[in-house]
Amino acid sequence: MKAIVTGHTKGLGAALARNLLARGVPVLGLARTRSDGLAQSWPELFEEVELDLADGPALVDWLAGNALTDYLDGTGAVLLLNNAGMMAPVGPLEEQDPRAVLRAVTLNVAAPMALAAAVVRASDGGQKRIMHISSGAGRHPYPGWSVYCATKAALDHHARAVVLDGGQDVQICSLAPGTIDTAMQSEIRATSEANFPLRQRFVDLKETGSLVDPDDCAEQLVDYLLGKSFGDEVVADLRTLGC
Repeated sequence: MKAIVTGHTKGLGAALARNLLARGVPVLGLARTRSDGLAQSWPELFEEVELDLADGPALVDWLAGNALTDYLDGTGAVLLLNNAGMMAPVGPLEEQDPRAVLRAVTLNVAAPMALAAAVVRASDGGQKRIMHISSGAGRHPYPGWSVYCATKAALDHHARAVVLDGGQDVQICSLAPGTIDTAMQSEIRATSEANFPLRQRFVDLKETGSLVDPDDCAEQLVDYLLGKSFGDEVVADLRTLGC
């Protein structure tokens, strides 16, 4: 078994990579920067590639090479955790930079979909488990978050459609992990109320200690990913799974 984790250098992605490595699962991390801590702690289990997943041509070039096939060569089960994502641009349409919209859609939607297809094609026929890190924002619209809401909804619907294809060795779940104490939450609190009218709700979550620790969340996510019930709910919320 091997795992691929996107956005592994910080926040939930780093916690997921640490958790898998601590369980003895080899991890390939894909992110714009490197993680010296993971490399030093698990030199025999951890590999990483500096790759900007918001850069479509760069991702295409990497997938066109042999790196993914070489990594998965001889591997049985494969785990793909599509964690990397971005919230910007935030605000009404007139405030959105079209270039930022393109980067967000590439990172949040195109990259996870392309990686899902590439991993299935490159694997040796063992079981493939794909986890999209989604959000409640993909299921409930928020003012100012039209791009983020739409991209997370796309992951949910991608998972629903993949299941209809009936691949017996492919299991997939688009999972909302809840509100986690990460840099993304800091970004939300730093947003003006003019661009995000619901800002105070997230400020209150921080001030009342209601945000989930990334390592605690990662423990539950990996338990579910490795468990027998993974994929029973194709679009799920960690808070209601009972794991």
